[in-house]
Amino acid sequence: MTWKDGFRQPGVPAALGAALLFGAGTPLAKWLLDAISPWLLAGLLYFGSGIGLTLYRRLSHAPAVRLPSNEVPWLGGAILAGGIVSPVLLMIGLTGMPASGASLLLNAEGAFTAMLAWFAFKENFDRRIALGMAAIVAGALVLSWPGEARFAGVWPTLAVLGACLAWGIDNNLTRKVSLADATWIASVQGLASGTVNLGLAFALGASIPSLQNLAGALVVGFLAYGVSLALFVVGLRHLGTARTGAYFSVAPFFGATLALLMGEPVTLQLLMAGALMALGV
Repeated sequence: MTWKDGFRQPGVPAALGAALLFGAGTPLAKWLLDAISPWLLAGLLYFGSGIGLTLYRRLSHAPAVRLPSNEVPWLGGAILAGGIVSPVLLMIGLTGMPASGASLLLNAEGAFTAMLAWFAFKENFDRRIALGMAAIVAGALVLSWPGEARFAGVWPTLAVLGACLAWGIDNNLTRKVSLADATWIASVQGLASGTVNLGLAFALGASIPSLQNLAGALVVGFLAYGVSLALFVVGLRHLGTARTGAYFSVAPFFGATLALLMGEPVTLQLLMAGALMALGV
């Protein structure tokens, strides 16, 4: 099968579309953090995804979904890891590092996803995918190297890597329910995760942002987390977890490119990391 034949598979454009939307969401979230606290923004992003997809399902008269009882724990675990833990860690990381660097560092999600799929969930893999993931991890190490032992630079990196690990867990658990309607899965995760994170944010003293920032966060969440997740589920259904994660690894390149277009400087470290990650992808 040639690469052209591969791109005719419905899972490939779905995975790449998910990567484009999710990647663009990182620099936009970094911009919104100037006006919205990390925990509140995490809640708004997922709540926007849930509300937007719920409205879409209502307007399109999508049929109701009843998940088998044995799949409910998989979806619950995915919501906890990917919808509650991950976004908060990412927002915390973004407060301490440039969006372009965080975007490239998010390539580690693909590596975590693949390794969990191979070793924990016993999915098949080959040497090419393994070498590609090794190059991605090497790029992440180059990007996160602090230059000197300063915890101010280490903790944001660890927070973003923690988000990647939690999303890797989410991706593998979501694979277990990927035969269900993709928009339903994404809407349930968005509403549940958004509600929990918003409740925690307000309990910690967060206040409602301006109407402009509120609308911006909800729209970014709908596209970068809602539509992106629905497309990712389609990719999981057709390609499996590890290969979908490999295609999704282009997401940080979209995010880093947008961050540079928004005015962030180009550094040698960023270029080296980008080259290694491009090789891996």
